[in-house]
This record gives sequence, C-alpha cells and structure tokens, in this order.
Amino acid sequence: MTLVFNLLVGFAVGAVALVLIAGFYNMFRRGDANRSQILMRWRVGLQFVALIVAMIVIYAKGR
Repeated sequence: MTLVFNLLVGFAVGAVALVLIAGFYNMFRRGDANRSQILMRWRVGLQFVALIVAMIVIYAKGR
C-alpha cells in the first residue's frame, strides 16, 4: 500500500512540475499571454490536488 501512496504523490508532484515547465517555456519564448494564464490556472489546481493527495497519504500512514 505504501508503494501506491508514493506513486500517487509522485504523480501529483510530477504533474505540477510538467505544467510549471510548460509555463516557463511559454514565457521564455514570449508565447501567448492567454496560454500562460491557462497554464497558471492548471498549475494552481494541480497544486491543490497534490496537497490533498499528500494530506490523505500522511493521514493514512499515521493510522
């Protein structure tokens, strides 16, 4: 079960990192500002999901 928890947290953090990198790439190549806003919203949403997943894992491991 610990492996599943670790994979869930890793996947959530990895998704945040990918969207962050995509946002930096778009910013440095002076891409569309609207796309940057969309990526920012996705990043914030994924950070929220990653935080919830991490809290659930911490709670489950403490039981």
